[in-house]
Order: sequence, then C-alpha cells, then structure tokens
Amino acid sequence: MHWIVLVVSGLLETVWAIALGRSANFTRLVPTLVFGVALVASMGGLGFAMRSIPIGTAYAIWVGIGAVGTAAYGMVFLAEPATVLRLLCLLLIVAGVVGLKFAH
Repeated sequence: MHWIVLVVSGLLETVWAIALGRSANFTRLVPTLVFGVALVASMGGLGFAMRSIPIGTAYAIWVGIGAVGTAAYGMVFLAEPATVLRLLCLLLIVAGVVGLKFAH
C-alpha cells in the first residue's frame, strides 16, 4: 500500500508542477487551486509512504517520478525538445527509480 501511495504522490508532484506553471504567478484561480490541492496531497502521500519506506528511497523515487512526468508533459504538450540525449537521461532516472525499488 505504501508503494502505491508513493507512486501516486509522485504523479501528483507532476500535477502541481504543471499547475504552478499555469497559475501565472498565482494570478489564475483554477490552476492555483489545483496546485494547492495537488501539493498537499502529494506531500501527505510522501509522508505516509515514509512510514515504511526509508526516507532516502522514498524521496528519490517521489522526485524521480515527478521529474520524469513533468519533463514528459513538457515534451508532449508544450513542444519542448525531445532529443535523444534528453530521452536517454529520463530513461536513466526511470532506471534509478526502478533500481531503488528493487534495492529496498
């Protein structure tokens, strides 16, 4: 259960990062509200996961999921470059996240 919550919390990190960018410095109501709700839920889930997953492992996985998700969103929806090097680096992050899961 803690691992599922950790993965969902990492995905919510992607949501709040995207909403933060769309909030226009907190001047747009809906993205600002999405940011706040997703941030609280993401942090709460991370805290819950840390009850049974070591802090270093949980935090690294949470950040990795959020970073890869946000970068992928940027490439797919915001026309950010999807170069071979960027994709390779993102795959390395995914490999690190998977490795941490199995090393636990």
